Amino acid sequence: MQHAVGAPLPPPHGPGHGPAGWTHSAQHLGPPPGAPAGPPPAAPAGPPPQGRPPAGPPPAGRPPAGPPPAEPPHPQSHPHGGHPAPGWSGPASQHASAPASRDTTGHIQLPPGGPVPIPAPPPADSGTGVTTLAVLLIGPAGAGKTTVARHWATSRRVPTAHISLDDVREWVCSGFADPQSGWNDHSEAQYRLARRTCGFAARNFLANGISCILDDAVFPDRPVVGLGGWKRHVGPGLLPVVLLPGLEIVLERNAERSGNRRLSDEEVASIHGRMAGWYGSGLPIIDNSKYDVETTARVLDDVLARSIASPPNW
Repeated sequence: MQHAVGAPLPPPHGPGHGPAGWTHSAQHLGPPPGAPAGPPPAAPAGPPPQGRPPAGPPPAGRPPAGPPPAEPPHPQSHPHGGHPAPGWSGPASQHASAPASRDTTGHIQLPPGGPVPIPAPPPADSGTGVTTLAVLLIGPAGAGKTTVARHWATSRRVPTAHISLDDVREWVCSGFADPQSGWNDHSEAQYRLARRTCGFAARNFLANGISCILDDAVFPDRPVVGLGGWKRHVGPGLLPVVLLPGLEIVLERNAERSGNRRLSDEEVASIHGRMAGWYGSGLPIIDNSKYDVETTARVLDDVLARSIASPPNW
């Protein structure tokens, strides 16, 4: 099924093509409305200034003096194309005319974000240590993915970012397609768009030396959309871990939620049942039914250290 997500943007306006209704003639100043048309008034005649000889024929052998030849004007280029706006002149505009590089933010050169490779194993008995890595934390609603991911990212000794898929989905303010109102093409398209956006962010963080952990409710019966999509968006170095507590724990935590993050008990039970398909998949699974957040984050770090030494086959 094809979606409009990722379709190319319309071509930008070319040089000199501004918004509709904007003409460049409006930028050239002319006589005020109602002024009489005609040649400009001549300068008043009068005696030559003191100390300057009167005009006359030039000396023999010398060409007649006159005003220097007029040079054609050099239009200043606007940094965004087109003609400069009124008052756009001076040294600042000369520097602004140089096009900015796509790979710079201000004056800082940023490495491009490519597919994330498998990280090197950390020192023994040090957890993930100072390894730069990308993690995908999987689990049903109410498993504590977001809370554990944020705690793990905060407690690391190296720069680490937390990217929540639900947070990115809710960047859409007008036209948000909530799956609770009915799963359709629009909600699926926004899910795909959010996953791809998270993948872009993860690759950029990793390329600039910042680890990241993403959280998403990936279903084992939809590998192409779930794990396959994440592997395409981030790279083969992404380390998936499943967080799967008991059903009663998930129902209890879901009851504490509010807004569109809270699901019905039937939905929670259905999602939890589908997540049980991860058993036997080869992915590491953490049952955090009896763990607090800090303990779960510590167990997660140990599991990730083992995954780096022996990456799961997924």
